[in-house]
Amino acid sequence: MKNLEFKANCDSLDVLRERLVNCQAEHRRTMKQLDTYFNVPEGRLKLREIDAHKAELIYYVRSDLAESRYSNYQICDIPEPVAFKQIATTAWGVRSVVEKQRELWMFGDTRIHLDQVKNLGQFVELETVIRNQTEEEAQAEHQLVKDTLGIREQDLVSVSYSDLV
Repeated sequence: MKNLEFKANCDSLDVLRERLVNCQAEHRRTMKQLDTYFNVPEGRLKLREIDAHKAELIYYVRSDLAESRYSNYQICDIPEPVAFKQIATTAWGVRSVVEKQRELWMFGDTRIHLDQVKNLGQFVELETVIRNQTEEEAQAEHQLVKDTLGIREQDLVSVSYSDLV
């Protein structure tokens, strides 16, 4: 799968929530996530545990640029996360652990994440999934949401949370 994404520092999640409501984005849910990143030679591989009852293995490759960029990713449900984490830790070693509370909002094919990341602060992420539209349409939707939220270029973050912790 492929999406167009960016991450930015955020001064006020409350301001962004207001803007999301005004543009008729839909709040889907709020969840706690624990992401354990493993040492892999290329890309990023993480076990995401969600609200302590669901887990996914996510592998993705993207450039580290402070701008909107494409990401290619794969996701797989993990029915036994404790056992998987033990095996993966033994096989690859843990690179970092990121703990966050995430609000998931949707606008069209764009996932908007309002994140409160432990020891790092507040962030907003956009992920416009390219599946029901052309790349040009995805870019237009992505830019619309970015503009609506008032994201400033100087707030963009080039790397993963795993690189910041």
